[in-house]
Amino acid sequence: MKLNRILYFGYYLKQLDREKFSRFLNYVHHETGKSRMALLKEITSSVFLYNISLLEYFQFGFYGDNKSERKNWAGTGFMYEYQRLMNPPSSRRILDDKREFYKAYQEFFVHKTLTLDAAEANPELLDEFLHHAIGKLVLKDATGKCGSGVAVVSNRDFDRQSLLSHMHRHRFDLIEEFLVQHPALQELAPTAVNTVRIFTQVNARNEVELLGCRLRIAVDGPVDNMAAGNMAAPIEESTGIINGAAVFSDITRQSCETHPVTGVRIWGFQIPFWQEILTLVERAALKHPQNRSIGWDVVVTENGPGLIEGNHDWCKLVWQLPVNQGLKSILIKHQQELTKR
Repeated sequence: MKLNRILYFGYYLKQLDREKFSRFLNYVHHETGKSRMALLKEITSSVFLYNISLLEYFQFGFYGDNKSERKNWAGTGFMYEYQRLMNPPSSRRILDDKREFYKAYQEFFVHKTLTLDAAEANPELLDEFLHHAIGKLVLKDATGKCGSGVAVVSNRDFDRQSLLSHMHRHRFDLIEEFLVQHPALQELAPTAVNTVRIFTQVNARNEVELLGCRLRIAVDGPVDNMAAGNMAAPIEESTGIINGAAVFSDITRQSCETHPVTGVRIWGFQIPFWQEILTLVERAALKHPQNRSIGWDVVVTENGPGLIEGNHDWCKLVWQLPVNQGLKSILIKHQQELTKR
């Protein structure tokens, strides 16, 4: 355990966004009056005591006075261990590689997809994408994370051969039909497809439990990922209504009850097709139950919901920050139940 946390600390240092860390440190220094040296000492001890990353000290609000709450937050180290148990490396490839995911979960999609290999073997398959009336298509890296490795391009700029060449040159493995989201979501945040993130857990009795529901909301960019500066809001599981303000993972930004660009009210927003969304993710969670704990990204169109992705390493920030609460005890319960079997 002690050795693991030393290794994790080294990993956190290697991966650290130093500009963001410095900005958060200065912000908290000015907000609390604590010296930077005292904060650095407390951050380091928190990493080892609570199994969190350096940035999570800030994002989880550990610089506040309520120290008794710190143990309740699920940080990067804990989540790595939990998700490795629930989604073993031997079975998670169907979630890690989008090409495998599309094959395994095709029945839950509402948009067309095509792999680079299939397009090269049968170039005529590209025509449906190149002639799509929307005028756009989406190119993806099969292993991209957090909105990286995604490009939206005009299909009018390509023919079959130039599109294939472009994909090779920029290392894209997949083509997707450009999705048009439900009009209500388009009115809320029109610059990107805003996805519903639902966290499911197949418990020790092989039943699906919902760990939480969130709406990821784009501010003014082409993706909705929180890591790209966007927001996430909590959704009431029984109704599909957003029941709190949207929050950022950037601690210097205030939460929003209305969208900062469109002015549309977020708190109280009704997610369309809510019951259909719940049915979809519960069915998907049991499709390959060897992966027990998944964060599903669901698109909502005018004709209903469909899957975009399933994440075995789902984001603890999107899960916990919108409810401003550490939820680790929920996972510990599932961890204990599974290891007792």
